Amino acid sequence: MRLQTVPAASGLAWMRQGWRAFAKQPLAFSGLFAAFLFAIFALTQLPLVGSLLLLSLLPLGSLGFMLGTRDALQGRLPLPRVFLEPLRQGPAKLRAMIVLGVVYAVASVLIINIAEWADGGALDQLMEVLADGKATPADVSERLGDPRLALGLALRFGLAGLLAIPFWHAPALVHWGAQGAPQSLFSSTVAIWRNRGAFFVFALGWAAVVLTAGAAVNLLGVLLGHPQLIAVLAMPASLLLSTVFYTSLYFSFADCFAEREAADALPPDESKP
Repeated sequence: MRLQTVPAASGLAWMRQGWRAFAKQPLAFSGLFAAFLFAIFALTQLPLVGSLLLLSLLPLGSLGFMLGTRDALQGRLPLPRVFLEPLRQGPAKLRAMIVLGVVYAVASVLIINIAEWADGGALDQLMEVLADGKATPADVSERLGDPRLALGLALRFGLAGLLAIPFWHAPALVHWGAQGAPQSLFSSTVAIWRNRGAFFVFALGWAAVVLTAGAAVNLLGVLLGHPQLIAVLAMPASLLLSTVFYTSLYFSFADCFAEREAADALPPDESKP
């Protein structure tokens, strides 16, 4: 596949295309995300290996949403089978996907351990206080005031962001570009760097959407005089935004990589005029 350089404004275009694709099949995409969440829940119930399996399958999950978006653009329902389709593409691609999953899981565990070492368990203590129905605002403020908490959160988000760079396009490059795991990770990193303006705008745009939605939910709860509604409204809003975000991933890939004659054909982006 041939790497392309796109303008920074493409980041906003990917967001718009994600919303349009979702609007074509809202119930199907919602069902796809529900199946994704159910798989996450089921894996977390497995003792010992559940969390590791979950981490290793996340790259496959992002690729599944790309395949689902492709199906929607071609007039087909995005069904949960898209999460299994990449595993049926022959032994070479299967091995590459397994390698990606293992590397992602190992890197994620390292990030978690580094962050927990840095914050000394401050985040876990905060979560325990928040989960305790008897906790007072003073207890929460005390945990939030722990300087180690900020360091741990910064490491978690910063290292997770760095990890996302090589894995952003890697599963799709294995599936559509027939690249091996090392090459796909390298190609994804180069693509993000070359198109860093577009990805910065993409990240900034989604951050603005999330913050705006959160502010709107809080404002609505206050205006209606029922603060408890905030939690009720926040759940469907977060599910909607998460679904559309995953739907938009396909467009960031289709815009950055053009097919070569020797590669598997990449479906055209039908949302473009």
